[in-house]
Amino acid sequence: MTSPIVAASGTFGYGIEFEDIVALDRVGGLVTKGLSREPMAGNQAPRIIQTASGMMNAIGLQNIGVEAFLEKKLPPLRRYPNCAIFVNIYGYSVADYISVIDRLNQVDGIAGYELNVSCPNVNEGGMVFGSDPRLLDDLVTRAKNKANRPLIVKLSPNVTSIAEMARCAANAGADALSLVNTFLALAIDPITRRPRIANVTAGLSGPAIKPIAVRMVYEASKAVSIPILGMGGINTPEDAVEFLLAGATAVQVGTASYADPRAVERIAKGLEHWCRSHYVKAVSELTGGLLLD
Repeated sequence: MTSPIVAASGTFGYGIEFEDIVALDRVGGLVTKGLSREPMAGNQAPRIIQTASGMMNAIGLQNIGVEAFLEKKLPPLRRYPNCAIFVNIYGYSVADYISVIDRLNQVDGIAGYELNVSCPNVNEGGMVFGSDPRLLDDLVTRAKNKANRPLIVKLSPNVTSIAEMARCAANAGADALSLVNTFLALAIDPITRRPRIANVTAGLSGPAIKPIAVRMVYEASKAVSIPILGMGGINTPEDAVEFLLAGATAVQVGTASYADPRAVERIAKGLEHWCRSHYVKAVSELTGGLLLD
């Protein structure tokens, strides 16, 4: 990748929608919206709200389905060979995941797959896989056996031990991990006494979760030897540096893109400047560089 800064799934559309405002060849890559075997309508509105230091969403993995993605979205993305395209994959069952991977295996222009086992906003699949080591092991093992590209597993923070789940995914064959996805949250309107989100609960993201996410990346990096893509509240180059020092090899920028559609490119350029200003010759020098003495 040209940069360790990647646009996170669910916050950057399918990528091509941003080509008029973001220099896609200047960022390390992008992760598409979660793709399922068939199109999904997502949850009922309201399904996104602003919070004091971030946002809550319960989109419910609305997407156009793998076939429409291959027909309409992937071809124009091939115009940006320096931008690594990772496809986020979701399913209600193991068979669903495998079906999407099998279809994507048949085409060019994809750098790898991100297995979404951590979405808190659907009733089946998603976080169910990411919170049960036995289910996670089975899914990752079977997905890795099918995939002809690198497999990233996106972990949920809504678990007792992130290190245990990281080891489980790595031992099952994951080539890399991305963490963390959103935190399960609830917001209530005190006047109506009803949930502010139609789904009742939703995923919390943004600056509020960053210190917890950094801690989880640190714990996961101590448990596994495979690369980690860190995420959670990154809005500045310094935020990205924190995740790298905690053990991440690269980072994903998510919620910041809602407030600033150019956030991914801005942070990528800012990180280059930060490294020059602090005499860091290669970003890789920062990974795991946390000093404890």
